[in-house]
Amino acid sequence: MATQPETEPKAERADIAAFLASHLHGRTAEELSAEFHTLLDAVRAHGKKGQLVVTFLVEPPTNGVESAPLPIGVESAVKLPKPTPPKDLYFLDDNGNPSRNDPRQLAIEFRTAPNNTEYKKA
Repeated sequence: MATQPETEPKAERADIAAFLASHLHGRTAEELSAEFHTLLDAVRAHGKKGQLVVTFLVEPPTNGVESAPLPIGVESAVKLPKPTPPKDLYFLDDNGNPSRNDPRQLAIEFRTAPNNTEYKKA
């Protein structure tokens, strides 16, 4: 019977969720959670899509020593949906300028009714 060569156990990889939870003593996870909920509220309110982008910045050690610590930063960018701006209706006059009044409609002059503070008694 042939013996199988022993293989080295694979190194366990760090869980990204655990890394985020511990980064800057949990402050990063709290900030990302707040941004995520802001995004969810905006999407629900406007009915449009939004985006949350999380970026990990890893720099090499400054002194080039192999066992030196690596600076790791986490950045985020939120793209919230924008509300649809309200629109108003305009007519174009003879010169092509927008106007609130329909140039084809005759103008009616309005008068202010007299102010009467006395009431008839029945």
